[in-house]
Amino acid sequence: MLRLLRETVAPAGGLSFAVIEAGLASRATWVATVNSLVVGIGGTVLAVALGTLVALVVTLTDMRGRAAFILCFVMPLMIAPQVTALAWLQLFGPASPFLKLIGLAPPMGSRNPLYSPGGIVLLLGVQYAPLVFLLVRAGLRRLPRELVEAARAAGAGPFTVARTIILPLMTPSIMAAAALAFVSCVGNFGIPAFLGIPANYLVLPTLIYQRLAGGGPAALGEAAFLSVLIGVIAMAGIVAQERMSRRRDYRTSAASLASEPYALGRWRVAVEATMWALVVVILVLPLTGLLLSSLVPAYGVPLSAATATLDNYRFVMVEHAASRRAFANSLGLSLSAAVFAVFAALPIAYFVAWGRQGWVRLVNLSIELPYALPGVVLAIAALLLFLKPLPLTGLHIYNTVWIILYAYLARFLVLAVRPTVSGLHQIDRALEEAAQVAGAGLFARLRGIVFPLVAPAAMAGGLLIFMTAFGELTVSALLWSSGAETIGVVMFSFEQGGDSKYAAAISALTVALTFALMVATNLAARRLPRGVLPWRD
Repeated sequence: MLRLLRETVAPAGGLSFAVIEAGLASRATWVATVNSLVVGIGGTVLAVALGTLVALVVTLTDMRGRAAFILCFVMPLMIAPQVTALAWLQLFGPASPFLKLIGLAPPMGSRNPLYSPGGIVLLLGVQYAPLVFLLVRAGLRRLPRELVEAARAAGAGPFTVARTIILPLMTPSIMAAAALAFVSCVGNFGIPAFLGIPANYLVLPTLIYQRLAGGGPAALGEAAFLSVLIGVIAMAGIVAQERMSRRRDYRTSAASLASEPYALGRWRVAVEATMWALVVVILVLPLTGLLLSSLVPAYGVPLSAATATLDNYRFVMVEHAASRRAFANSLGLSLSAAVFAVFAALPIAYFVAWGRQGWVRLVNLSIELPYALPGVVLAIAALLLFLKPLPLTGLHIYNTVWIILYAYLARFLVLAVRPTVSGLHQIDRALEEAAQVAGAGLFARLRGIVFPLVAPAAMAGGLLIFMTAFGELTVSALLWSSGAETIGVVMFSFEQGGDSKYAAAISALTVALTFALMVATNLAARRLPRGVLPWRD
Protein backbone atom coordinates (compact mmCIF):
# COMPACT_ATOMS: atom_id res chain seq x y z
CA MET A 1 0.00 0.00 0.00
CA LEU A 2 2.87 2.37 0.80
CA ARG A 3 4.42 1.53 -2.54
CA LEU A 4 1.15 2.43 -4.25
CA LEU A 5 1.00 5.77 -2.46
CA ARG A 6 4.60 6.54 -3.32
CA GLU A 7 4.08 5.78 -7.01
CA THR A 8 0.90 7.83 -7.05
CA VAL A 9 2.52 10.87 -5.47
CA ALA A 10 5.95 10.56 -7.06
CA PRO A 11 5.72 8.45 -10.21
CA ALA A 12 8.90 9.81 -11.71
CA GLY A 13 10.93 10.17 -8.57
CA GLY A 14 9.96 13.82 -8.00
CA LEU A 15 7.13 15.08 -5.87
CA SER A 16 4.11 15.57 -8.13
CA PHE A 17 0.39 15.36 -7.55
CA ALA A 18 -0.40 15.41 -11.27
CA VAL A 19 -1.54 11.79 -11.22
CA ILE A 20 -3.94 12.43 -8.35
CA GLU A 21 -5.27 15.59 -9.97
CA ALA A 22 -5.80 13.84 -13.29
CA GLY A 23 -7.50 10.92 -11.59
CA LEU A 24 -9.83 13.13 -9.56
CA ALA A 25 -10.69 15.19 -12.64
CA SER A 26 -11.49 12.14 -14.74
CA ARG A 27 -15.18 11.40 -15.20
CA ALA A 28 -14.37 7.74 -15.83
CA THR A 29 -12.88 7.49 -12.34
CA TRP A 30 -16.02 8.72 -10.64
CA VAL A 31 -18.34 6.67 -12.82
CA ALA A 32 -16.33 3.53 -12.07
CA THR A 33 -16.24 4.42 -8.36
CA VAL A 34 -20.01 4.84 -8.21
CA ASN A 35 -20.47 1.60 -10.15
CA SER A 36 -18.12 -0.20 -7.75
CA LEU A 37 -20.12 1.04 -4.78
CA VAL A 38 -23.43 0.08 -6.40
CA VAL A 39 -22.45 -3.50 -7.23
CA GLY A 40 -20.39 -3.83 -4.04
CA ILE A 41 -23.24 -2.82 -1.76
CA GLY A 42 -25.84 -4.68 -3.80
CA GLY A 43 -23.80 -7.88 -3.92
CA THR A 44 -23.06 -7.62 -0.21
CA VAL A 45 -26.73 -7.19 0.71
CA LEU A 46 -27.73 -10.20 -1.38
CA ALA A 47 -24.86 -12.34 -0.07
CA VAL A 48 -25.61 -11.45 3.57
CA ALA A 49 -29.34 -12.08 3.21
CA LEU A 50 -28.92 -15.41 1.43
CA GLY A 51 -25.93 -16.65 3.43
CA THR A 52 -27.44 -15.74 6.80
CA LEU A 53 -30.80 -17.33 6.00
CA VAL A 54 -29.19 -20.58 4.84
CA ALA A 55 -26.88 -20.61 7.89
CA LEU A 56 -29.88 -20.27 10.23
CA VAL A 57 -31.77 -23.11 8.56
CA VAL A 58 -28.82 -25.48 8.28
CA THR A 59 -27.42 -24.86 11.77
CA LEU A 60 -30.55 -24.47 13.90
CA THR A 61 -32.87 -27.11 12.44
CA ASP A 62 -32.85 -30.90 12.10
CA MET A 63 -32.43 -30.75 8.32
CA ARG A 64 -31.17 -34.04 6.90
CA GLY A 65 -28.23 -34.42 4.53
CA ARG A 66 -26.50 -31.43 6.07
CA ALA A 67 -22.94 -32.43 5.12
CA ALA A 68 -23.74 -32.97 1.44
CA PHE A 69 -25.74 -29.74 1.28
CA ILE A 70 -22.92 -27.69 2.80
CA LEU A 71 -20.42 -29.16 0.33
CA CYS A 72 -22.65 -28.17 -2.60
CA PHE A 73 -23.61 -24.76 -1.24
CA VAL A 74 -19.98 -23.79 -0.53
CA MET A 75 -18.73 -24.95 -3.94
CA PRO A 76 -19.47 -21.64 -5.76
CA LEU A 77 -17.00 -19.98 -3.40
CA MET A 78 -14.29 -22.44 -4.44
CA ILE A 79 -14.98 -21.89 -8.14
CA ALA A 80 -13.21 -18.97 -9.82
CA PRO A 81 -15.55 -15.96 -10.25
CA GLN A 82 -15.01 -15.84 -14.01
CA VAL A 83 -16.14 -19.46 -14.25
CA THR A 84 -19.27 -18.57 -12.31
CA ALA A 85 -19.90 -15.66 -14.67
CA LEU A 86 -19.34 -17.76 -17.78
CA ALA A 87 -21.59 -20.55 -16.50
CA TRP A 88 -24.49 -18.16 -15.90
CA LEU A 89 -23.93 -16.45 -19.26
CA GLN A 90 -24.04 -19.80 -21.04
CA LEU A 91 -27.23 -20.69 -19.17
CA PHE A 92 -29.28 -17.57 -20.03
CA GLY A 93 -27.83 -16.41 -23.34
CA PRO A 94 -29.78 -16.64 -26.61
CA ALA A 95 -27.42 -19.40 -27.79
CA SER A 96 -27.83 -21.41 -24.57
CA PRO A 97 -27.86 -25.13 -25.45
CA PHE A 98 -29.80 -25.78 -22.26
CA LEU A 99 -32.59 -23.32 -23.11
CA LYS A 100 -32.68 -24.66 -26.66
CA LEU A 101 -33.13 -28.20 -25.34
CA ILE A 102 -36.18 -27.20 -23.30
CA GLY A 103 -37.53 -24.81 -25.93
CA LEU A 104 -37.14 -21.57 -23.94
CA ALA A 105 -34.22 -19.96 -25.75
CA PRO A 106 -34.79 -16.30 -26.73
CA PRO A 107 -34.33 -15.30 -30.37
CA MET A 108 -30.77 -15.17 -31.65
CA GLY A 109 -29.35 -11.69 -31.29
CA SER A 110 -31.26 -10.99 -28.09
CA ARG A 111 -29.34 -9.26 -25.35
CA ASN A 112 -28.23 -11.45 -22.48
CA PRO A 113 -30.06 -10.15 -19.38
CA LEU A 114 -26.96 -10.66 -17.26
CA TYR A 115 -25.08 -7.93 -19.14
CA SER A 116 -26.26 -5.34 -16.62
CA PRO A 117 -25.58 -4.01 -13.11
CA GLY A 118 -28.35 -6.30 -11.84
CA GLY A 119 -26.61 -9.31 -13.36
CA ILE A 120 -23.32 -8.36 -11.69
CA VAL A 121 -25.05 -7.91 -8.33
CA LEU A 122 -26.82 -11.25 -8.69
CA LEU A 123 -23.63 -13.17 -9.43
CA LEU A 124 -21.62 -11.40 -6.75
CA GLY A 125 -24.32 -12.33 -4.25
CA VAL A 126 -24.27 -15.96 -5.38
CA GLN A 127 -20.46 -16.04 -5.34
CA TYR A 128 -20.06 -14.71 -1.78
CA ALA A 129 -23.20 -16.01 -0.06
CA PRO A 130 -21.21 -19.15 0.91
CA LEU A 131 -18.58 -16.90 2.51
CA VAL A 132 -21.25 -15.26 4.66
CA PHE A 133 -22.72 -18.69 5.38
CA LEU A 134 -19.42 -20.03 6.72
CA LEU A 135 -18.79 -17.05 9.01
CA VAL A 136 -22.33 -16.84 10.36
CA ARG A 137 -22.50 -20.61 10.84
CA ALA A 138 -19.29 -20.49 12.86
CA GLY A 139 -20.90 -17.88 15.12
CA LEU A 140 -24.14 -19.87 15.43
CA ARG A 141 -22.25 -22.93 16.60
CA ARG A 142 -20.89 -20.89 19.51
CA LEU A 143 -24.35 -19.63 20.45
CA PRO A 144 -24.95 -20.16 24.23
CA ARG A 145 -27.38 -22.97 24.79
CA GLU A 146 -28.80 -21.51 28.01
CA LEU A 147 -30.19 -18.35 26.43
CA VAL A 148 -31.95 -20.17 23.62
CA GLU A 149 -33.40 -22.87 25.81
CA ALA A 150 -34.58 -20.34 28.39
CA ALA A 151 -36.53 -18.51 25.70
CA ARG A 152 -37.95 -21.77 24.36
CA ALA A 153 -38.98 -22.83 27.86
CA ALA A 154 -40.79 -19.50 28.27
CA GLY A 155 -42.90 -20.33 25.22
CA ALA A 156 -41.12 -18.26 22.57
CA GLY A 157 -41.47 -19.62 19.06
CA PRO A 158 -38.55 -20.17 16.69
CA PHE A 159 -39.09 -16.87 14.85
CA THR A 160 -39.29 -14.94 18.12
CA VAL A 161 -36.10 -16.61 19.39
CA ALA A 162 -34.33 -15.83 16.13
CA ARG A 163 -35.46 -12.20 16.13
CA THR A 164 -34.86 -11.36 19.81
CA ILE A 165 -31.90 -13.57 20.76
CA ILE A 166 -30.10 -15.27 17.88
CA LEU A 167 -29.82 -12.43 15.36
CA PRO A 168 -28.79 -9.79 17.96
CA LEU A 169 -26.07 -12.12 19.28
CA MET A 170 -24.98 -12.91 15.73
CA THR A 171 -24.56 -9.24 14.85
CA PRO A 172 -20.73 -9.31 15.14
CA SER A 173 -20.51 -12.41 12.91
CA ILE A 174 -22.95 -10.96 10.38
CA MET A 175 -21.17 -7.60 10.32
CA ALA A 176 -17.77 -9.27 9.90
CA ALA A 177 -19.18 -11.38 7.07
CA ALA A 178 -20.70 -8.29 5.46
CA ALA A 179 -17.38 -6.43 5.61
CA LEU A 180 -15.48 -9.33 4.06
CA ALA A 181 -18.16 -9.78 1.40
CA PHE A 182 -18.04 -6.06 0.59
CA VAL A 183 -14.26 -6.11 0.17
CA SER A 184 -14.56 -9.20 -2.04
CA CYS A 185 -17.32 -7.65 -4.17
CA VAL A 186 -15.50 -4.34 -4.65
CA GLY A 187 -12.25 -6.08 -5.60
CA ASN A 188 -13.78 -8.76 -7.82
CA PHE A 189 -12.56 -8.63 -11.41
CA GLY A 190 -13.89 -11.78 -13.10
CA ILE A 191 -17.63 -11.17 -12.77
CA PRO A 192 -17.62 -7.43 -13.69
CA ALA A 193 -15.22 -8.19 -16.56
CA PHE A 194 -17.42 -10.90 -18.10
CA LEU A 195 -20.73 -9.12 -17.46
CA GLY A 196 -19.79 -5.45 -17.32
CA ILE A 197 -17.30 -4.85 -20.13
CA PRO A 198 -19.71 -6.01 -22.89
CA ALA A 199 -22.30 -3.60 -21.44
CA ASN A 200 -19.72 -0.80 -21.05
CA TYR A 201 -20.38 -0.85 -17.30
CA LEU A 202 -16.96 -0.40 -15.78
CA VAL A 203 -15.99 -0.75 -12.14
CA LEU A 204 -12.60 0.19 -10.71
CA PRO A 205 -10.88 -3.20 -11.27
CA THR A 206 -12.01 -3.36 -14.92
CA LEU A 207 -11.07 0.30 -15.44
CA ILE A 208 -7.56 -0.48 -14.14
CA TYR A 209 -7.37 -3.44 -16.51
CA GLN A 210 -8.34 -1.30 -19.50
CA ARG A 211 -5.89 1.43 -18.55
CA LEU A 212 -3.00 -1.02 -18.25
CA ALA A 213 -4.00 -2.89 -21.40
CA GLY A 214 -4.04 0.34 -23.37
CA GLY A 215 -1.11 2.15 -21.78
CA GLY A 216 1.29 -0.49 -20.45
CA PRO A 217 3.88 0.57 -17.86
CA ALA A 218 3.25 4.24 -18.69
CA ALA A 219 -0.21 3.91 -17.15
CA LEU A 220 1.07 2.55 -13.85
CA GLY A 221 0.72 5.91 -12.11
CA GLU A 222 -2.99 6.13 -12.93
CA ALA A 223 -3.45 2.45 -12.09
CA ALA A 224 -1.76 3.03 -8.75
CA PHE A 225 -4.14 5.89 -7.99
CA LEU A 226 -7.18 3.76 -8.87
CA SER A 227 -5.82 0.91 -6.75
CA VAL A 228 -5.40 3.22 -3.77
CA LEU A 229 -9.01 4.31 -4.34
CA ILE A 230 -10.16 0.68 -4.24
CA GLY A 231 -8.14 0.11 -1.07
CA VAL A 232 -9.67 3.17 0.57
CA ILE A 233 -13.19 1.98 -0.27
CA ALA A 234 -12.42 -1.49 1.06
CA MET A 235 -10.89 -0.18 4.26
CA ALA A 236 -13.85 2.18 4.72
CA GLY A 237 -16.12 -0.85 4.66
CA ILE A 238 -14.02 -2.62 7.28
CA VAL A 239 -13.89 0.49 9.49
CA ALA A 240 -17.66 0.92 9.21
CA GLN A 241 -18.12 -2.68 10.30
CA GLU A 242 -15.84 -2.14 13.31
CA ARG A 243 -17.71 0.99 14.37
CA MET A 244 -21.13 -0.62 14.07
CA SER A 245 -19.98 -3.68 16.02
CA ARG A 246 -18.74 -1.50 18.90
CA ARG A 247 -22.05 0.25 19.42
CA ARG A 248 -23.32 -2.57 21.62
CA ASP A 249 -21.78 -5.15 23.92
CA TYR A 250 -22.47 -8.61 22.54
CA ARG A 251 -20.60 -10.59 25.17
CA THR A 252 -22.43 -13.31 27.08
CA SER A 253 -21.64 -15.00 30.35
CA ALA A 254 -22.98 -18.35 29.19
CA ALA A 255 -20.73 -20.84 27.46
CA SER A 256 -21.93 -24.32 26.69
CA LEU A 257 -22.76 -26.76 23.96
CA ALA A 258 -24.86 -25.66 21.01
CA SER A 259 -28.60 -25.70 21.55
CA GLU A 260 -30.74 -28.59 20.39
CA PRO A 261 -31.91 -28.14 16.79
CA TYR A 262 -35.47 -27.13 16.10
CA ALA A 263 -37.64 -29.99 14.85
CA LEU A 264 -39.10 -29.02 11.49
CA GLY A 265 -41.89 -31.57 11.85
CA ARG A 266 -44.32 -31.52 8.94
CA TRP A 267 -42.34 -28.69 7.32
CA ARG A 268 -39.20 -30.80 7.11
CA VAL A 269 -39.68 -32.10 3.56
CA ALA A 270 -40.67 -28.66 2.27
CA VAL A 271 -37.66 -26.95 3.88
CA GLU A 272 -35.24 -29.60 2.63
CA ALA A 273 -36.73 -29.39 -0.87
CA THR A 274 -36.35 -25.61 -0.82
CA MET A 275 -32.71 -25.82 0.27
CA TRP A 276 -31.83 -28.34 -2.42
CA ALA A 277 -33.76 -26.34 -5.00
CA LEU A 278 -31.50 -23.42 -4.09
CA VAL A 279 -28.45 -25.62 -4.79
CA VAL A 280 -29.95 -26.58 -8.15
CA VAL A 281 -30.46 -22.91 -9.07
CA ILE A 282 -27.08 -21.54 -7.98
CA LEU A 283 -24.90 -24.55 -8.81
CA VAL A 284 -26.42 -27.35 -10.88
CA LEU A 285 -28.18 -25.34 -13.59
CA PRO A 286 -25.27 -22.95 -14.33
CA LEU A 287 -22.76 -25.79 -14.45
CA THR A 288 -25.12 -27.79 -16.65
CA GLY A 289 -25.33 -24.84 -19.03
CA LEU A 290 -21.54 -24.57 -18.98
CA LEU A 291 -21.06 -28.27 -19.71
CA LEU A 292 -23.58 -28.29 -22.56
CA SER A 293 -21.97 -25.19 -24.09
CA SER A 294 -18.61 -26.95 -24.08
CA LEU A 295 -20.07 -29.75 -26.22
CA VAL A 296 -21.51 -27.73 -29.11
CA PRO A 297 -19.41 -27.30 -32.28
CA ALA A 298 -20.23 -23.61 -32.76
CA TYR A 299 -22.11 -20.70 -31.24
CA GLY A 300 -25.87 -21.04 -31.60
CA VAL A 301 -25.86 -24.66 -32.76
CA PRO A 302 -28.49 -26.72 -30.90
CA LEU A 303 -27.09 -29.61 -28.91
CA SER A 304 -28.14 -33.08 -30.00
CA ALA A 305 -26.67 -36.53 -30.38
CA ALA A 306 -25.56 -35.57 -33.89
CA THR A 307 -23.95 -32.24 -32.97
CA ALA A 308 -22.35 -33.09 -29.61
CA THR A 309 -18.56 -33.08 -29.82
CA LEU A 310 -15.43 -33.23 -27.67
CA ASP A 311 -13.41 -31.24 -30.17
CA ASN A 312 -13.48 -28.18 -27.93
CA TYR A 313 -11.68 -30.10 -25.20
CA ARG A 314 -9.20 -31.51 -27.69
CA PHE A 315 -8.49 -28.03 -29.01
CA VAL A 316 -7.80 -26.41 -25.63
CA MET A 317 -5.82 -29.36 -24.29
CA VAL A 318 -3.84 -30.41 -27.39
CA GLU A 319 -3.97 -27.99 -30.31
CA HIS A 320 -3.99 -24.48 -28.80
CA ALA A 321 -0.45 -23.61 -27.68
CA ALA A 322 -1.50 -20.82 -25.29
CA SER A 323 -4.02 -23.10 -23.58
CA ARG A 324 -1.46 -25.86 -23.10
CA ARG A 325 1.00 -23.33 -21.76
CA ALA A 326 -1.66 -21.84 -19.48
CA PHE A 327 -2.50 -25.24 -18.00
CA ALA A 328 1.19 -25.89 -17.35
CA ASN A 329 1.72 -22.42 -15.88
CA SER A 330 -1.35 -22.55 -13.63
CA LEU A 331 -0.50 -26.05 -12.45
CA GLY A 332 3.09 -25.08 -11.71
CA LEU A 333 2.21 -21.76 -10.07
CA SER A 334 -0.57 -23.11 -7.88
CA LEU A 335 1.40 -26.20 -6.89
CA SER A 336 4.55 -24.19 -6.14
CA ALA A 337 2.58 -21.67 -4.09
CA ALA A 338 0.85 -24.47 -2.17
CA VAL A 339 4.06 -26.39 -1.40
CA PHE A 340 5.97 -23.30 -0.34
CA ALA A 341 3.07 -22.11 1.80
CA VAL A 342 2.82 -25.45 3.61
CA PHE A 343 6.46 -25.28 4.70
CA ALA A 344 6.39 -21.55 5.41
CA ALA A 345 3.17 -21.85 7.41
CA LEU A 346 4.71 -24.13 10.03
CA PRO A 347 7.19 -21.71 11.66
CA ILE A 348 4.87 -18.75 11.10
CA ALA A 349 1.90 -20.52 12.70
CA TYR A 350 4.12 -21.72 15.54
CA PHE A 351 4.95 -18.16 16.58
CA VAL A 352 1.43 -16.85 15.87
CA ALA A 353 -0.21 -19.57 17.98
CA TRP A 354 2.32 -19.91 20.79
CA GLY A 355 4.61 -16.90 20.53
CA ARG A 356 4.40 -13.98 22.94
CA GLN A 357 6.82 -11.60 21.22
CA GLY A 358 5.57 -8.18 20.21
CA TRP A 359 6.55 -8.61 16.58
CA VAL A 360 4.30 -11.64 16.17
CA ARG A 361 1.20 -9.48 15.75
CA LEU A 362 2.96 -7.44 13.06
CA VAL A 363 3.91 -10.61 11.17
CA ASN A 364 0.36 -11.92 11.44
CA LEU A 365 -1.02 -8.61 10.14
CA SER A 366 1.39 -8.60 7.21
CA ILE A 367 0.12 -12.07 6.23
CA GLU A 368 -3.57 -11.24 6.68
CA LEU A 369 -3.54 -7.88 4.90
CA PRO A 370 -2.75 -9.05 1.32
CA TYR A 371 -5.72 -11.43 1.50
CA ALA A 372 -8.04 -8.88 3.08
CA LEU A 373 -7.35 -6.19 0.49
CA PRO A 374 -8.73 -6.54 -3.07
CA GLY A 375 -6.48 -8.60 -5.31
CA VAL A 376 -6.11 -5.80 -7.84
CA VAL A 377 -4.38 -3.70 -5.17
CA LEU A 378 -1.82 -6.44 -4.59
CA ALA A 379 -1.29 -6.88 -8.33
CA ILE A 380 -0.52 -3.20 -8.89
CA ALA A 381 1.75 -3.17 -5.84
CA ALA A 382 3.67 -6.14 -7.28
CA LEU A 383 4.04 -4.37 -10.62
CA LEU A 384 5.45 -1.28 -8.94
CA LEU A 385 7.70 -3.30 -6.66
CA PHE A 386 9.34 -5.28 -9.46
CA LEU A 387 9.30 -2.69 -12.22
CA LYS A 388 13.04 -2.34 -11.68
CA PRO A 389 15.56 -5.18 -11.18
CA LEU A 390 15.93 -6.57 -7.67
CA PRO A 391 18.64 -4.91 -5.61
CA LEU A 392 22.03 -6.67 -5.30
CA THR A 393 21.01 -9.59 -7.54
CA GLY A 394 19.95 -7.56 -10.57
CA LEU A 395 17.22 -10.10 -11.31
CA HIS A 396 14.27 -8.81 -13.31
CA ILE A 397 10.98 -10.66 -12.74
CA TYR A 398 8.70 -8.01 -14.26
CA ASN A 399 6.77 -9.52 -17.19
CA THR A 400 7.71 -13.05 -16.13
CA VAL A 401 5.86 -15.91 -14.52
CA TRP A 402 7.77 -15.30 -11.28
CA ILE A 403 5.93 -12.09 -10.49
CA ILE A 404 2.66 -14.06 -10.58
CA LEU A 405 4.15 -16.63 -8.20
CA TYR A 406 5.18 -13.87 -5.82
CA ALA A 407 1.66 -12.40 -5.89
CA TYR A 408 0.11 -15.83 -5.26
CA LEU A 409 2.39 -16.43 -2.29
CA ALA A 410 1.69 -13.02 -0.81
CA ARG A 411 -2.07 -13.28 -1.31
CA PHE A 412 -2.76 -16.91 -0.39
CA LEU A 413 -0.19 -17.69 2.32
CA VAL A 414 -2.81 -16.94 4.97
CA LEU A 415 -4.91 -19.88 3.70
CA ALA A 416 -2.19 -22.23 4.91
CA VAL A 417 -1.34 -20.31 8.07
CA ARG A 418 -4.90 -20.21 9.43
CA PRO A 419 -5.52 -24.01 9.39
CA THR A 420 -2.07 -24.62 10.84
CA VAL A 421 -2.73 -22.17 13.68
CA SER A 422 -6.07 -23.89 14.26
CA GLY A 423 -4.31 -27.24 14.39
CA LEU A 424 -1.71 -25.98 16.87
CA HIS A 425 -4.47 -24.68 19.16
CA GLN A 426 -6.01 -28.15 19.25
CA ILE A 427 -2.91 -30.12 20.27
CA ASP A 428 -1.24 -30.45 23.65
CA ARG A 429 1.98 -28.48 23.81
CA ALA A 430 3.44 -30.75 26.51
CA LEU A 431 5.46 -32.84 24.04
CA GLU A 432 7.08 -29.78 22.48
CA GLU A 433 7.83 -28.28 25.89
CA ALA A 434 9.34 -31.58 27.07
CA ALA A 435 11.63 -31.62 24.03
CA GLN A 436 12.62 -28.03 24.75
CA VAL A 437 13.48 -28.91 28.36
CA ALA A 438 15.56 -31.82 27.05
CA GLY A 439 17.64 -29.39 25.01
CA ALA A 440 16.11 -29.76 21.55
CA GLY A 441 16.45 -26.64 19.43
CA LEU A 442 13.60 -24.89 17.65
CA PHE A 443 14.28 -26.51 14.28
CA ALA A 444 14.50 -29.98 15.82
CA ARG A 445 11.22 -29.45 17.69
CA LEU A 446 9.46 -28.20 14.58
CA ARG A 447 10.75 -31.08 12.45
CA GLY A 448 10.34 -33.92 14.91
CA ILE A 449 7.27 -32.99 16.96
CA VAL A 450 5.24 -30.03 15.74
CA PHE A 451 5.18 -30.67 12.00
CA PRO A 452 4.03 -34.33 12.22
CA LEU A 453 1.17 -33.23 14.48
CA VAL A 454 -0.08 -30.37 12.30
CA ALA A 455 0.96 -31.68 8.89
CA PRO A 456 -2.63 -32.67 7.92
CA ALA A 457 -3.89 -29.17 8.73
CA ALA A 458 -1.02 -27.50 6.85
CA MET A 459 -1.52 -29.74 3.80
CA ALA A 460 -5.26 -29.04 3.84
CA GLY A 461 -4.40 -25.34 3.75
CA GLY A 462 -2.04 -26.00 0.86
CA LEU A 463 -4.85 -27.75 -0.97
CA LEU A 464 -7.09 -24.73 -0.46
CA ILE A 465 -4.34 -22.56 -1.95
CA PHE A 466 -4.03 -24.88 -4.95
CA MET A 467 -7.77 -24.82 -5.64
CA THR A 468 -7.96 -21.04 -5.21
CA ALA A 469 -4.92 -20.21 -7.30
CA PHE A 470 -5.46 -22.71 -10.12
CA GLY A 471 -8.22 -20.73 -11.84
CA GLU A 472 -7.36 -17.29 -10.42
CA LEU A 473 -7.85 -14.24 -12.68
CA THR A 474 -7.94 -11.00 -10.66
CA VAL A 475 -4.19 -10.97 -9.96
CA SER A 476 -2.93 -12.72 -13.08
CA ALA A 477 -5.01 -10.55 -15.44
CA LEU A 478 -2.77 -7.60 -14.52
CA LEU A 479 0.51 -9.51 -14.19
CA TRP A 480 0.56 -11.96 -17.09
CA SER A 481 2.79 -11.57 -20.13
CA SER A 482 3.40 -13.54 -23.30
CA GLY A 483 4.46 -17.02 -22.28
CA ALA A 484 3.20 -16.51 -18.72
CA GLU A 485 -0.52 -16.94 -19.35
CA THR A 486 -2.72 -18.64 -16.77
CA ILE A 487 -5.94 -20.58 -17.22
CA GLY A 488 -8.00 -17.63 -16.06
CA VAL A 489 -6.33 -15.30 -18.56
CA VAL A 490 -6.83 -17.68 -21.51
CA MET A 491 -10.42 -18.28 -20.48
CA PHE A 492 -11.02 -14.53 -20.39
CA SER A 493 -9.32 -14.09 -23.78
CA PHE A 494 -11.48 -16.77 -25.38
CA GLU A 495 -14.68 -15.19 -24.07
CA GLN A 496 -13.61 -11.68 -25.11
CA GLY A 497 -12.76 -13.01 -28.57
CA GLY A 498 -16.14 -14.66 -29.02
CA ASP A 499 -14.90 -18.25 -28.61
CA SER A 500 -17.20 -19.07 -25.72
CA LYS A 501 -17.19 -22.79 -26.54
CA TYR A 502 -13.46 -22.97 -25.79
CA ALA A 503 -13.87 -20.86 -22.67
CA ALA A 504 -16.62 -23.23 -21.55
CA ALA A 505 -14.39 -26.25 -22.12
CA ILE A 506 -11.56 -24.81 -20.01
CA SER A 507 -14.04 -23.78 -17.31
CA ALA A 508 -15.58 -27.24 -17.20
CA LEU A 509 -12.15 -28.79 -16.71
CA THR A 510 -11.31 -26.46 -13.82
CA VAL A 511 -14.68 -27.11 -12.16
CA ALA A 512 -14.19 -30.87 -12.47
CA LEU A 513 -10.75 -30.62 -10.87
CA THR A 514 -12.03 -28.39 -8.05
CA PHE A 515 -14.94 -30.67 -7.26
CA ALA A 516 -12.74 -33.78 -7.34
CA LEU A 517 -10.29 -32.20 -4.89
CA MET A 518 -13.12 -31.09 -2.58
CA VAL A 519 -14.61 -34.60 -2.53
CA ALA A 520 -11.18 -36.18 -1.96
CA THR A 521 -10.42 -33.92 1.00
CA ASN A 522 -13.91 -34.48 2.32
CA LEU A 523 -13.26 -38.23 2.40
CA ALA A 524 -10.04 -37.64 4.34
CA ALA A 525 -11.60 -35.09 6.70
CA ARG A 526 -11.60 -37.45 9.70
CA ARG A 527 -7.81 -37.20 9.83
CA LEU A 528 -7.85 -33.41 9.89
CA PRO A 529 -8.27 -31.12 12.90
CA ARG A 530 -11.70 -29.67 13.39
CA GLY A 531 -12.42 -26.51 11.42
CA VAL A 532 -9.62 -26.94 8.86
CA LEU A 533 -11.93 -27.57 5.90
CA PRO A 534 -14.43 -24.71 5.60
CA TRP A 535 -17.19 -26.96 4.29
CA ARG A 536 -16.83 -29.50 7.12
CA ASP A 537 -18.03 -29.24 10.74
